[in-house]
Amino acid sequence: MPQSLTPEQLSRDLAVRDLTDPAEGPHAVQLVLERAVTALSTLWDCEVRWCRGPRVVTIEDNYDNLGYAGADVTRDARYTRYVDEHRMLRSHSSALVPAALRELAAHPVDDVLLVCPGIVYRRDSVDRLHTGTPHQLDLWRLRRGTLTEPDLAAMITALLEALVPGASDLRSPRAHPYTTSGLQVDANGIEILECGLAHPAVLARAGLDGSWSGLAMGMGLDRILMLLKEIPDIRLLRTDGQMTDLAPYRPVSPMPAIRRDVSIAVDAGDLAEDLGDRVRTALGDDADCVESVEILSETPCSALPPQALDRLGARPEQKNMLVKIVLRHLERTLSDPEANSLRDRVYAALHQGPREHPCRSKPN
Repeated sequence: MPQSLTPEQLSRDLAVRDLTDPAEGPHAVQLVLERAVTALSTLWDCEVRWCRGPRVVTIEDNYDNLGYAGADVTRDARYTRYVDEHRMLRSHSSALVPAALRELAAHPVDDVLLVCPGIVYRRDSVDRLHTGTPHQLDLWRLRRGTLTEPDLAAMITALLEALVPGASDLRSPRAHPYTTSGLQVDANGIEILECGLAHPAVLARAGLDGSWSGLAMGMGLDRILMLLKEIPDIRLLRTDGQMTDLAPYRPVSPMPAIRRDVSIAVDAGDLAEDLGDRVRTALGDDADCVESVEILSETPCSALPPQALDRLGARPEQKNMLVKIVLRHLERTLSDPEANSLRDRVYAALHQGPREHPCRSKPN
């Protein structure tokens, strides 16, 4: 069984506010969501069903019922927050779709738009565009009859015009286990959605026979809001008072950035996403003070001389990373002692040597 969250970790994750949910207070993310739904309900004469669901879902609905293979790398514990051997924190809003499809099979209508929004839990790098708790939206149109690639193209165009009017877009082939003819759509160079024709096997698992077809789309609401409001840093979505409307973001006086470099030993397979997840877990609420964690260089520890290996406190099978940490509080200037304390906590979270070693620091 994969490593599961502790009760404390689960409680912390479930306490994070879902910005898509009006019951948890108003937020501009909800306005993006409404724009998307209005655009499609105007385009099509079909019923709209909102399908919010629990944050803890079954592994089957998050993976198996969407067609993910049993050995798919996304199931690895480094990317997935398992609650127990049967459940997990949903890693994408698509995890809400199988239950919505089963409900449609039990209470069918001939043409329907399923709206599945919510916070999701990812293991991701730390920078201005990524967070461990993004907000996503799945929009699936199901109907008795045939939906085709031109219908999908019309869906994409309607949403782009509603959400990012005037933006340049790029549509590239992308494979998904739950679609055929899959696409990735970038707007102004930023990936905002993925889509395709609903895979017949996914519909069949939910009890919808061959008379049904569908369009399947998932999008990142945070990034669309950042494009609409010209927001430079994803952390602002949770901390800035300008997040109740879609008016352009008005920059406030920027707090100074503080740079610290650390040299660490990590497992050979570690990636930026692993480092980001460890930083967020170790720092908790203080993780919002970390603007980015960037890998500057990687060297196999087997290539280091013995003295360097001993100084680093590393094993030959590991690798040495030089990591740049940029610290910036969004509302005030960090003092040097605060910055050094944060650096030390980040170092302790990242370094996997047998003993602690001094950090390599570089004030900015």
